[in-house]
Amino acid sequence: MGNVRFFVQIAVIVVVFAGAWYGTGSISQETAEHQKKSLEEAVRRNMVHCYAMEGKYPESVEYMEEHYGLTYDKDKYLVDYEIVGSNLMPDVMVVEK
Repeated sequence: MGNVRFFVQIAVIVVVFAGAWYGTGSISQETAEHQKKSLEEAVRRNMVHCYAMEGKYPESVEYMEEHYGLTYDKDKYLVDYEIVGSNLMPDVMVVEK
């Protein structure tokens, strides 16, 4: 009887730790997704702001960094910025490295 109780206690502890481990991973994934979405929104805000101020969309991400204060972790994210046409909003895609 004592051995059964011991194994049940061990099983409960393992389940609790597994749940905590899973919860931590889930929160980390949600945070990373939120950061990526925030960067996409920041790039789009900078594009619109540039268009409102200069009458044209920025020529590159580097231009927004230099003239509009855009900053991000370049080791963590890649910002794909493609100009579609002279008067069309560029396509932007943020990819986590």
